[in-house]
Amino acid sequence: MPGIVESSSRAIGSGVANGTATGLEWLSLLAGSLIVSFTALDVIRTLIMTRGSRSIIRTCFANPIAWFINLFARQSKNYLRRDSIQSWIAPMMLVGSLSAWLLLYLVGYSLMISGIEGLDISTSFREAGSSLFTLGFASGDRTQLSIIDFIAAATGPITIGLMISYLPSLYSSYNRRELDVAILKARAGEPNWGPEILARHATLDSDRAHLDQMWRDWERWAADVSESHTSYPALIHTRSARPLRNWLIALLAVMDAAALSIVLRPHDRQVSARIMLRQGIECLRDLAVIEKIHFDPSPKHGDPILLTEQEFLDAVDMLINSGYEPHRAGEEAWPLFRDWRMMYEQIVYSLALKIDAVPALWSGPRRPATAQVAPPRPQYIVNASDGSIAFPTDDSHHRLPPNKRLG
Repeated sequence: MPGIVESSSRAIGSGVANGTATGLEWLSLLAGSLIVSFTALDVIRTLIMTRGSRSIIRTCFANPIAWFINLFARQSKNYLRRDSIQSWIAPMMLVGSLSAWLLLYLVGYSLMISGIEGLDISTSFREAGSSLFTLGFASGDRTQLSIIDFIAAATGPITIGLMISYLPSLYSSYNRRELDVAILKARAGEPNWGPEILARHATLDSDRAHLDQMWRDWERWAADVSESHTSYPALIHTRSARPLRNWLIALLAVMDAAALSIVLRPHDRQVSARIMLRQGIECLRDLAVIEKIHFDPSPKHGDPILLTEQEFLDAVDMLINSGYEPHRAGEEAWPLFRDWRMMYEQIVYSLALKIDAVPALWSGPRRPATAQVAPPRPQYIVNASDGSIAFPTDDSHHRLPPNKRLG
């Protein structure tokens, strides 16, 4: 260590350390120190802190990347094409953040070296770059390296190493999220729709224990997403492997199914469904804060929602035709369902519009306008008595609207 300090002292020409620095060199040193410190704090906040916090660099660098890709994708009215383009958003946000950190480090260290060593800015820039990515291959302008070169040489590999260690956590959270979303396809088809969950359970004559278990599973899922997606906001924009599958639409479908179950069958024990709804609402509110989506934290009884009463009544009729046995008529249940849905509909619609989620039924508008898509029914009927499968020649067993072309 004494050898390094002596070498650094000998290397100093007309810089700050020997007391001959000009005001411009002091300003350069101060500006560089502030940039390096600010960037280091942002790296720690993003990659190490477990608490969700707003990254200024992400806001200034990564978010414009997402905005540009979104702008380009929305030129197409075909959702499948838009989904293919928007699948690049999350990876480019990660690459953009890393590039922004390294660029700011490069600028900061260049200014610091210029201020301390008295080198011109182009030479300082070249030397800072050589130190940031390897140790001083461009240091021929001085006989010895300074302490700033050693710090810069450590900064580059540390930042890249932290990003590499960050990716396994990111994809682990992604895989946990997508597992339950994929499982939901058998329960609700794709794209997911809340009434379809109850309709398929009724068609299969499934007991309520299966639904109760699903509410508990999705309560834990919502808590996990709330924690992981606020800590790693890039996950919000990370799309599923299939274009008709989306984590937000899956959550909306399960919450709608839980709300329908509560209002249509009030005599059943609905503790798990109510808890799941509460957790889902908390999850959506946490994500709304991260994405700067305005919502009313205290909605009032009878506040309007965008879903219409006729859409609700049509879904109740479909449930009854599928074998579901409600305790209430649709007209009586509608005001109760509206009160449940007003607590999460606004956030879901805003977030679905922002990430351009698959335009499922009951999921709000898209930009550009895209027709909503119903989940197709299986092309076979299972005989409940002996388990045999029938393949009807007509599609009268399809009680849902036909699957429409995506835009």
